[in-house]
Amino acid sequence: MVGTQLAKHLINERHDVSLIEKNEERARHASNRLDCLVINDEANNIQTLEEAGIAKADALICVTDSDELNIIICGLAEGRYPQVLKIARVRNADYDNLTRGGEKALGIDYFVHPDREAARTVIQAVEHGALGDILSFGDSSFEMGTIEIAKTSPLCGENIKIFHTLIGSEILVALIERGTEHILPSGNTLLHEGDRVYVIGRQADIQKIFEISGKKIEKVEKIGIVGGGRIGTLIAEALQEQSQVPAKSLFSFLSSFFPRKFKKIVLIEQNYELCKELSTRFPDMLVLNEDISDEGFITEEGIADLDLIITATDNQELNIITALYMKSHGLKKAIALVNTPSYGTIARRLGLDVVIPIKSVVIDSILAHLMGSGVTGLHRLGEGSIEILEILVTPDAPVCGEKLKNFHLSSGGLVMLITRNGTSFIPHGEHEFEAYDKLVLIARKGVETELEKLFGRQE
Repeated sequence: MVGTQLAKHLINERHDVSLIEKNEERARHASNRLDCLVINDEANNIQTLEEAGIAKADALICVTDSDELNIIICGLAEGRYPQVLKIARVRNADYDNLTRGGEKALGIDYFVHPDREAARTVIQAVEHGALGDILSFGDSSFEMGTIEIAKTSPLCGENIKIFHTLIGSEILVALIERGTEHILPSGNTLLHEGDRVYVIGRQADIQKIFEISGKKIEKVEKIGIVGGGRIGTLIAEALQEQSQVPAKSLFSFLSSFFPRKFKKIVLIEQNYELCKELSTRFPDMLVLNEDISDEGFITEEGIADLDLIITATDNQELNIITALYMKSHGLKKAIALVNTPSYGTIARRLGLDVVIPIKSVVIDSILAHLMGSGVTGLHRLGEGSIEILEILVTPDAPVCGEKLKNFHLSSGGLVMLITRNGTSFIPHGEHEFEAYDKLVLIARKGVETELEKLFGRQE
């Protein structure tokens, strides 16, 4: 699924793509749906890679289900074609840690750890009270939150300038989703019932916006995790960590997120043997070997008093149903992991607070590594039609010294945030780009060639 979705995105961006798939049925399916070369063969031999065009390729991306196979394929390519950028998806944390210092390891430039990326997103949502989708930008004090405009909301029928009136701080409405339409708004854009609005501001301001939109902010102190697999375990590990996070932890980046202990963490898993392992690993947590869909279990075990449930099994339908079921029994907040953005849209419309499409998180991470031009992060919205990019301005970038008002993208775009010397601010037209600025910009897809000209190195 990741390989197919990634190929589809790159083809839409007018890249030449070759896809190697050993399963005949999958290869046939991909060949019928994608406008690219599809080779039905094993990729762990140099002849297949050369048939796919590795000699002229800019990048090789390995996203099979096997960590070792992904590493072997990259290693084969490295021996003969070291100039090709190599990205491997892995789930073993030991592999992932090899490139943490920015150095190439095992012939691979970047490892992408899907479970870790998904767990990171869950933890960010937990820290923000699971009020809605939250997007953070590196070490910036600003973040992006999303709200739905209800008919009874004081925001309904108003133009977006009302945010400045009500909040009185630096606030920027970056995007409005209206049905299947994605609007990059101006100051006079009106808010309609059902709009999904993406707003950038400081954390306290985002919380005020949630309150105005009718979302009550409450502490999350009692948490349930459904599923003790890889992602569930990583989430439990992160929640267990306190302010002093060990340097080798997968979640050392979370050291500022947890100034307090949670009163109660419950881990629920059906597999008995796995429960025994989890009990040993997390002695301070309540580990329950139970079927979450058993109605009697909810009453007997007393988990209805939880503040938040996180459904992290391997079954996306079960995650959605379980989260909705628990909310129907009085739980205030629910986070569900799903595979694809389409399921995420369905789950949000059904009333779930936060939905995390795992495959999208992985694809965004891979695409960020592919884009170059100082791109340090990429987040796709609206089924991939809108992109939010984090860019580091290099000293020799053509935009250095240029005023923001002269910055234009053909398909429309906006520099939403600049972090300069550790201080973040929403810029105005007279601001000039400076070397080492960290930018957050929003644009419609297909702008990478323009970004290369603007932010790439001068010849």
